[in-house]
Amino acid sequence: MKSAELRQKFLEFFEKRGHKIVPSASLIPQDTTTLFNSAGMQPLVPYLLGEKHPAGKRIVDIQKCFRTVDIDEVGDDTHNTFFEMLGNWSLGDYWKEDSIRWSFEFLTDKNELNIPIQRLAVSCFGGDENAPKDEESAKIWENIGISKERIIFLPKEDNWWGPVGESGPCGPDTEIFYWKNNNVPVPQKFDPTDKNWVEIWNNVFMQYVKTADGEYMTAEQKNVDTGMGFERTLAVLNGYENIYETDVLQPLISKISEYTNSEDFRGKRIVADHIRATTFMISDGIEFSNTDRGYVMRRILRKAAYYCNSMNLEKIGLADLVEIVIKIYEGVYPLDGNKVCQSVKKEVSLFSKTLATGKKKYEEGEDAFILFTTYGFPPELIKELDKENGKERDWVLFEQKMKEHQELSRTASAGMFKGGLADHEPATVKLHTAHHLLLAALQELFGKQVKQRGSNINQERLRIDFSFDRKITPEEIKKLEDIVNDKIGQGLDVVRREMPIGEAQKIGAEMEFGVKYGNTVSVYFIEDKKGNTVSKEFCGGPHVANTKELGKFKIVKEEASSQGVRRIKAILQ
Repeated sequence: MKSAELRQKFLEFFEKRGHKIVPSASLIPQDTTTLFNSAGMQPLVPYLLGEKHPAGKRIVDIQKCFRTVDIDEVGDDTHNTFFEMLGNWSLGDYWKEDSIRWSFEFLTDKNELNIPIQRLAVSCFGGDENAPKDEESAKIWENIGISKERIIFLPKEDNWWGPVGESGPCGPDTEIFYWKNNNVPVPQKFDPTDKNWVEIWNNVFMQYVKTADGEYMTAEQKNVDTGMGFERTLAVLNGYENIYETDVLQPLISKISEYTNSEDFRGKRIVADHIRATTFMISDGIEFSNTDRGYVMRRILRKAAYYCNSMNLEKIGLADLVEIVIKIYEGVYPLDGNKVCQSVKKEVSLFSKTLATGKKKYEEGEDAFILFTTYGFPPELIKELDKENGKERDWVLFEQKMKEHQELSRTASAGMFKGGLADHEPATVKLHTAHHLLLAALQELFGKQVKQRGSNINQERLRIDFSFDRKITPEEIKKLEDIVNDKIGQGLDVVRREMPIGEAQKIGAEMEFGVKYGNTVSVYFIEDKKGNTVSKEFCGGPHVANTKELGKFKIVKEEASSQGVRRIKAILQ
């Protein structure tokens, strides 16, 4: 089965069962607690918490995702950084029975994926102090034909999803596994530690909300969130034992193999995965940098460049592979080939200088940890040079330093994104509305060419990144504060309206950079009693009802974020 057929079958199956098809969101999350959309549910958090979705209570989508938690596993048979997630959703509508039965039907029906039931097994949540054992899901599976020996109960770390960040919707899940080995008979009993069992689908039953203080509360709206790994399922349907044989990755592997005699299969897979991910990231508006998303993208592209170097791929560059990615996804996702190629060529050129500097520092006897963290010199290359020079190094100490370094990075990241809009605390909601007022003030003072390039809002402060090519003066900062505080003082209403996307664009509603929207969108207006509009933005909410609830607005910091992008942090007093 080709990738296009799987996408079509999935969308049509659930469309026939009352689901509206919605487009993928950008890899860049909107008002969330992580750097990337790493799961299909992230763009839908406001609707999982009760906000009305413009498409209704049943939706189906294919969401672009990027995940780094398994980055060290990339190159094995099943792991990616970038991947697609097939998902169907019930927003306060159907529950476990329909969800599980439809999943089973789609997988096994001869007119759908036609997977033999003998190759399937499932796991369910085993229960803990926060939630009971999910006997209900297990019983449904048994009733539709899965034997008891193929149903197991696992703890929270295995069969619980969410929240994304520190708080938000979450709940038990039931996971569906497929026996991938074609040469070994399927065992009667399901053993999840056997790597021949590959998870392909996950049905999450969001019946809880984790609060900011760690409590699990019963959700007012129960939701179903399913996620099927596109690449893994595609491999299964074609009898492949690894995802790199599928038609979304094999053309890249083939092109790489044309230009090298290397038998480093893992290296080839890493190059294919990382250049595909980079192509999607740049197309969604991410730029190379030393912080946040840009830093993650820089790391994966430079790792790909290193493996190209180690496999002697001088006759083909990473930019040439971008063209293969563009061709694979032609007509599926809008990818900016010219922009990606230019950015990749520039970054690879910069990295070649990094390699030269790193080698010089290596020859001077610099510590491996410093070589990597300060000069960006890959550990793989350090090991190769050690081997050439007959040098032994304490890699246990290196790993210890890296763990400490990563822990500090995670702590900083958690602090930076703590209390994002997923928790919907009153202070965060107020700052969210102030954020809209600040963007409107920036455009009033500097012109409509000022566009939002990123945001993060927690209970303590708001942060906005916006396109602007110079430092803002103290006098201008004071003017921005005055404009926002004037609007707060006017007691303006905050009103949500649903409308066709064409109408929203026609009236000039601000759109988030890099996001693909559906035919019907949610727009928040901040306006006076006569309907005169101060701000109008595409947004999922939530907001205060009136600006008089906000208090006094104050800018506490203004700085550069990246080239051509400034950053403001502000508070409400």
